[in-house]
Amino acid sequence: MHATARVNGTTIAETDAYKIVDGNVYFPPSSITKDNFSSTATHTTCPYKGKASYYTIEAGGHQLNDAAWYYPEPKSGFEKIRDYVAFYKGSVEVKAE
Repeated sequence: MHATARVNGTTIAETDAYKIVDGNVYFPPSSITKDNFSSTATHTTCPYKGKASYYTIEAGGHQLNDAAWYYPEPKSGFEKIRDYVAFYKGSVEVKAE
């Protein structure tokens, strides 16, 4: 089990301990290259996972606004993805094997 996330060939996350929820690969917070991420003021709410927070990604010469999200306090049943980071398909190339 190995997953990578890349922007224009630049690896921004890599792990052997990812989770898959709703078809999205969630990377543990320790697996992201923190220099490429900055918190934003954006929040959305999933009725069953809770309130999501977002990151803008800067990598490979691109700035991708709100292209990554995580749940700092997920609802009951989704604790396994607390602070794990997922990426918008199309913005970030994610491969999981």
